[in-house]
Amino acid sequence: MTTIEDMDVYKLAYQLVLKIYKLTAKYPKNESFGLASQMQRAAVSVVSNLSEGAARISNGELKQFIGIARGSIAELKTQIRLSLDLGFIEKQNCGDLLNETERVKMMLNGFLKTIKNS
Repeated sequence: MTTIEDMDVYKLAYQLVLKIYKLTAKYPKNESFGLASQMQRAAVSVVSNLSEGAARISNGELKQFIGIARGSIAELKTQIRLSLDLGFIEKQNCGDLLNETERVKMMLNGFLKTIKNS
């Protein structure tokens, strides 16, 4: 039996959380409760909602939590772009992170499609 933690979407999103925490640790101290905190919460929200949705009883509930995770990954993409424009991250790092968030988004879309078709 496959658990949510065994799924590629969860694994990728989890790794993204770790990267976001490492990245935001280097942000200016005055951003600790601002953009850095927002980014951390958005990244954590993706894996947390996948976990919570998978623990629910119905596919309807799971779909709802996947939808919330999709919203969180969209938030994170915006925050990464803001980080670049504010000079907190380099262009290359921004591009890499945006590619990862896009990959998570596409995997969430695929997961949602699978659930809808089951």
